[in-house]
Amino acid sequence: MATKNISRPYTIAQKLYVFYIIKGMLINLRRFFSGLILQRNWTIQYPEERRDYSQRFRGAHFISVDKNKTENCTACFLCETVCPAECIHIVAEERDDDKNPDGVWKEKKPLSFDIDLLRCCFCGFCEEACPKDAIKLSRDYEMSVSNRDDAIFDLAHLKREINGRG
Repeated sequence: MATKNISRPYTIAQKLYVFYIIKGMLINLRRFFSGLILQRNWTIQYPEERRDYSQRFRGAHFISVDKNKTENCTACFLCETVCPAECIHIVAEERDDDKNPDGVWKEKKPLSFDIDLLRCCFCGFCEEACPKDAIKLSRDYEMSVSNRDDAIFDLAHLKREINGRG
């Protein structure tokens, strides 16, 4: 059984792409003259100027700690379970037998808590699933690294005192 070709042949204008070339040139000329005459900038000079993001912007992760530098994470594995990108890896251990200053007993703590930012899709499911509000997404959008191993943040890098989403 043979395949039957039912497509129409291209017109001369479609073959030469004249309409599309002129359309693209008009867009470029419009941007050029609006920048030249109206002094309108289309780019941001990044290190000097910073873009204003929404208060709901989700950036780099951090784990909140209390005033005694004790992490709020109880290693319940909910964030690891709910993560669609599977970028969170937790190893749990038991806490010491003393209570923390707030009087709340926490049995477990994370021995290691690793987040691979190159795999993360910044969906915020880990933040929503955490019962202790331990893991948060900050508004930090500068996450450049020089190699792949630097993009895996460990517990020492993630711990931060909480002061909003900043």
